[in-house]
Amino acid sequence: MLTNKRPVQKSLREYGQGIIGGLLFSFPVLFTMEVWWTGFSATPLQLLLLMLATYLLLLGYNRFAGMRAGTTWRSIFIDSVEEMGIGIILSFLVMLVLNRVRLDGMTLDEIMGKTIIEAMAVSIGVSVGTAQLGVANGEDESRELDEQGSWWSMRISLLVLGLCGAIIVGGNVAPTEEVVVLAIESAPFHILLMALLSLIISLIAVYYSALNGPDKGNSRQRNFNVAFDTCLSYLVALAASAMCLWFFGRFQNVSFFVAFSQVIVLGVISTLGASAGRMLIR
Repeated sequence: MLTNKRPVQKSLREYGQGIIGGLLFSFPVLFTMEVWWTGFSATPLQLLLLMLATYLLLLGYNRFAGMRAGTTWRSIFIDSVEEMGIGIILSFLVMLVLNRVRLDGMTLDEIMGKTIIEAMAVSIGVSVGTAQLGVANGEDESRELDEQGSWWSMRISLLVLGLCGAIIVGGNVAPTEEVVVLAIESAPFHILLMALLSLIISLIAVYYSALNGPDKGNSRQRNFNVAFDTCLSYLVALAASAMCLWFFGRFQNVSFFVAFSQVIVLGVISTLGASAGRMLIR
């Protein structure tokens, strides 16, 4: 967020955008009881893996959708650390206000567990808020990916941004009991319909982006890219859903069909997040 000799007012504005974005995208998680329980029961290894995975996501997002053009990798690393720091502070303060974290009568392990788990969602929201709210305010520093770049670089962008979006959106729902209830009570036919709905959502987002893409004049290439990107977006959404469900212990003591059904159920909403990430590329 900060670079050398950046005006203080502009830096404060970026921090403000990050704070608003962090709260905007993470308030559902901050108010979710199952996340509080996970913070109490998570092991130090799980928390460490969560922090590492979140930092890698922040690096990817800041690389492909960061706010300032021409940002170096050094700045990206620093920005990502700052965003995690803001996320931890915001998470602790909100949980303190909500009385989910208490300085007396609560162990340090429980405080850290709840704060860290909540902070990871807040951190991603901070990154998105800093970049996208800045774009909304009409700043001319917005970063655009090079549309002349290679085909594979665009696919990597799709994967990274789609994964960030899917985790932001799907992570708000993954800890809740509703996902398990839907998976258990749905027949295979309903699971198939959910998968088809997810593919349709992904197809609409990809097709809309392709109409304004660099290959819009080449219908054959565009059709291939639409088909490929639709499948890739949905696979990213499913992968993000599986990771979130695994972290919150939703695969424990359930049959393979129930675990598979949970991934498909959560994939419906994760696909929306992946599609939103997809639209940041063009």
